[in-house]
Amino acid sequence: MREHEKQAFWKFFLMYFASVAMLVVAAGFFYFKQSKAHLLKNEEFSLLEFARHIKMGGPPDEFPDDYSYRFVPTGDRHIDISNFKIEGGRFVKLIPLRFGDKYLEVSKPIRSYQETIGELKLRIGLTQFLLLLIFGLLSYRLAKNAIKPLEESIELLDSFSKDLIHDLNTPVTSIKLNLTLLEQMPGLKETRVLQRLRKSVHTISELHENLTILLEEKTFQMERTELCGIVNEIVEVQRPLYKDITFIVDCKGFSATVNPKALKQMLQNIISNACRYNRPGGYVKIYSRGRSLIIEDSGKGIEEPDKIFERDYSGSGSSGLGLDIVKRLAMAMRIEIDVNSGKESGTVFILTMR
Repeated sequence: MREHEKQAFWKFFLMYFASVAMLVVAAGFFYFKQSKAHLLKNEEFSLLEFARHIKMGGPPDEFPDDYSYRFVPTGDRHIDISNFKIEGGRFVKLIPLRFGDKYLEVSKPIRSYQETIGELKLRIGLTQFLLLLIFGLLSYRLAKNAIKPLEESIELLDSFSKDLIHDLNTPVTSIKLNLTLLEQMPGLKETRVLQRLRKSVHTISELHENLTILLEEKTFQMERTELCGIVNEIVEVQRPLYKDITFIVDCKGFSATVNPKALKQMLQNIISNACRYNRPGGYVKIYSRGRSLIIEDSGKGIEEPDKIFERDYSGSGSSGLGLDIVKRLAMAMRIEIDVNSGKESGTVFILTMR
């Protein structure tokens, strides 16, 4: 599953599961409150029954031994007839008598009530857990079914793209061979027309390689890779194409777990852009710091660096496709990219390996 397919899957799964989970938790909470209120009413009613039995002269031993009663003076106090409270680990209720200035106080322990509440919490918790488990599995299945049309469309597009790239191999190879023959002709090697043609062929080759790498994104194999060798290899390719650019490489012993082909394409796109939109006589500096690889140039800079990874962004004069591919490959390899830039102040790409 590709990175964007994973994102679509998890967004759908989490949205559905979170909605259902909130309903399950809310239902459990309100059910607990309602059940608790009902239990308290039952406890109060049991004390009223005990008080009625005592007032009618019935023997107390017909109720459990932990029920108790006593007559308490009221004095000048006004006691609400709906009184019912917990005091000293017991439910207590005062019942007014028909004559006299005393109240009948009846009470019982809260122990059985607390045990019932504990059992209720456990029962609700287990029910919620089972419901969440069921809805979690259902959410997973629904999310898989929801992205299935997306996967099928992407597979169809990939199949078409592979055929297209395969068909492009022949003309691209032919152009490269003919360019090599032209370079061997006396008086043509250093002409401006041939230099422009060389850069155009290089751009076409980069696009071809970008598309090839993207189609392999689904089957990326990550491995421990020495990055400095890749950097030096790219610089050696770019140096003849941009002879007025000074390349400064300070990279030693820097390794990371990546897909070598994808990382090479990422760096090639960034370094190629750094050269293409640089100043005459400018520089491109590539160096490592800690877990980061930094690519710095003295170019025109970018007015809106936060938009450069958008496919249709053209602020730098490019089509935006190269950096869009950089972003996708970085996401696939879990590489964090930061860009610092400003108009007329150059650009710095910071690639942090995880």
